[in-house]
Amino acid sequence: MSHGDELKVARRVLEAEAEAVRELTERLDERFLRALDLLEACRGRVVVTGIGKSGLVGKKIAATLASTGTPALFLHPAEGVHGDLGMVVRGDVVLAISNSGETDELLLLVPALKRLGVPLLVLTGNPRSTLAQHGDVVVDVSVREEACPLNLTPTTSTTAALAMGDALAVALLERRGIQPDDFALVHPGGSLGRRLLRVEDLMHRGAAIPVVREATPMREVVLEMTEKRLGSTAVVDAEGRLAGIVTDGDLRRALQRDPRLFERTAREVMTRGPKTIGKGELAAKALEVMEHYAITQLLIVDASRRPEGIIHLHDILRAKIA
Repeated sequence: MSHGDELKVARRVLEAEAEAVRELTERLDERFLRALDLLEACRGRVVVTGIGKSGLVGKKIAATLASTGTPALFLHPAEGVHGDLGMVVRGDVVLAISNSGETDELLLLVPALKRLGVPLLVLTGNPRSTLAQHGDVVVDVSVREEACPLNLTPTTSTTAALAMGDALAVALLERRGIQPDDFALVHPGGSLGRRLLRVEDLMHRGAAIPVVREATPMREVVLEMTEKRLGSTAVVDAEGRLAGIVTDGDLRRALQRDPRLFERTAREVMTRGPKTIGKGELAAKALEVMEHYAITQLLIVDASRRPEGIIHLHDILRAKIA
C-alpha cells in the first residue's frame, strides 16, 4: 500500500468516526435528560462498568466524571461477579457500557444490582438488547458501521460511547454549577492545578509587603525595597490607603533627572494610580495584566484600598504558570 493509500484510509476512519458523533447529536432526546436526572440524584458514586474496549472507554468516563465533580469509579464486570461487586452499595448508580448489550459478564451483574436497588444506566449500540431491557435509563449510542474495513474492530462504536460519556459529564457539570474553585479542589497538581491557582495563593502578605508612607525619605524607601527584595514598594497615605508605588524603574529615572534624589520623599517620586488586582483573580490573569502593561509586580488592596498583598512576576514563574 502506498503512502497515498494509507492517508486515504486514515481520512476514511476519521470521517467515519466524526460522522458517528454528529449523528449522536440528532439522537439526543428525553432519554439523555433522564440519564442526567439519574446521575444528578446519585447520592453515592457512579460505578462505571464494561469489558474489553467498552471497559477502556468506561475507565475514561469514570475519570472524567470524577474530575468534574461527580464521585465515580470503575468496576471490572468479571471481577465484579467474583467479589468486587461488594464495592457497589445502595445510593450508587451503575453506568454499564456495551455495544451489543449482550455481554455475559454484564448480564451476570444485573440480578445483584436489582437486589441492591441500584439504578442502571445503559449506554449501548443495541437499545433492544437484553441489557437495555433491564436498564432504568437507556442511551442509544449505536453507529451504522465500524471504521474497521471488516466492520469488526470496535472503532466508531467506542468513539461514540466515549463522546456520549463526555456529553453526560459536561452537561452534569453545567447543571450542578461547578465553578473553577470546585474544579481546583480535585486538580491540585499538574498543569491544570497550576492554571487554577489564584493570586491569593501566591501573593506576599503581612510583613513581607513593602510599604512606606508618602512622607518617607527616599533613603528609607530604598532600604525598604532592598529589604523586601520585590523591586518596588507600595506608598500609602496617612490613613494607610494606597497612594502610589515606587519601583526600581522609578528610582533609575528619578536619579537621571535629579542627583539630589535622597533629599526627596516617596510622594515626590512615586507613580500614582498603580495597577492592582483582586486576590481572588486567577494568577494567570495577573500574568496577563503584567504582560499587557510591561510591569513585574501588582499590588493587592482590600475594599478600603489598603495594601493586603503583592505578587511579583517571579512568583508566577516559580509556580510554572507561564
